[in-house]
Amino acid sequence: MSENTVPDDLVGAFQIEGEPVRGRVARLGVSVDEILKAHAYPEPVANLLGEACALAALVGSNLKFDGRLIVEARGSGPVRYVVADYDTSGGLRGYCRYDEDEVAQASAGFVRPGARSLLGDGVFLMTVDQGADMDRYQGITAIEGETLALCAEQYFAQSEQTPTRVRLAVGREDGAWRAGGVLIQNIAEDDARGSTEEAWTRTQALFETIGEDELVDPELASNTLLFRLFHEDGVRVFGSKPLRAFCRCGQDRIETVLKSFPASDRKDMVEPDGLIHVTCEYCSRVYAVDPAKLEEAVQ
Repeated sequence: MSENTVPDDLVGAFQIEGEPVRGRVARLGVSVDEILKAHAYPEPVANLLGEACALAALVGSNLKFDGRLIVEARGSGPVRYVVADYDTSGGLRGYCRYDEDEVAQASAGFVRPGARSLLGDGVFLMTVDQGADMDRYQGITAIEGETLALCAEQYFAQSEQTPTRVRLAVGREDGAWRAGGVLIQNIAEDDARGSTEEAWTRTQALFETIGEDELVDPELASNTLLFRLFHEDGVRVFGSKPLRAFCRCGQDRIETVLKSFPASDRKDMVEPDGLIHVTCEYCSRVYAVDPAKLEEAVQ
C-alpha cells in the first residue's frame, strides 16, 4: 500500500455551505475485508454484501441514540437474503444466503449482476432497533432498482418522503476488499429557507459525477472527495466515527439459544466427538458446547 494511504473505516457527516443539503460519506477497509472474507462468497455476492455494509454505515451513523440499524433485502433470485447490521458503537457485520449455481448462471454475462438480478422479486427493508425495552421501527419497499443504492433511494422516497441520493462502490486493492459510499438528502423547505428545489437539482448534478473508483481509492480521503465535488459552494464536515467488523455472537449467547430447543433436539445435535458444534452464520466462528454441562444449566 502506498505511503499516501489515507484513513479507512470511517463514516462522517457533512453539509453543503449555505444550501439545504446534508449528507454522509463512508469508506471501509479492514472492516469490510474481514466481513467478506469470513465466507468464500462469489465476487457478485461479496460485492452486494459490501454495498449493504457501506449503506448500513451511512444510514446507521445518523441515529441519535444507542441502537442498531439493519439493512436487509430478501428475494427469490440467486441471492435469497442479504443483511448488514450497524450498531452505534461503529460495529458492522453482514451475511448473505445464496445458491452458488444460480449465482454462477446469473454471472455468465459480460456485466456484473446487480441487486435486482441477484435478488429477483422481493423486498428491501431497514429496521431501527433501539434496544430490548423499545419497539423496533421497520420500513419496507419492493426491490425495484438494479442497484442497492437505488433500492435505498426508493425506500427513503416512500417510507420517509425524504429526497435522497446514494452512491455505493466495492472493489479490491492488493487482494483486500474495500467499500465506500456517499449519501445526500434534501432538507425540507420552510418559510425561512424558501424553495430548495434549485439547490437540490444543482447538488444532484455534482453528485452524478462521483466515480466508483473514487469511493474505494485508498489514496483519496473522504474530505478530499467532498471538496472535489462541492468546492464551488463549500462543504462543512462534522467529524467522523470509526467503523470495525464486530459480531455479537459468543459462547454465552450460543448456549442461551441452545437452551431454547427441546431436550430431544439438543440430543440429536451431539456429534461423534461428544460435543455440539455451532457455527455463527455471520463471522463463521465455530463454538463447541458440552451437552452435559448444558443440560445441567437447563435444570
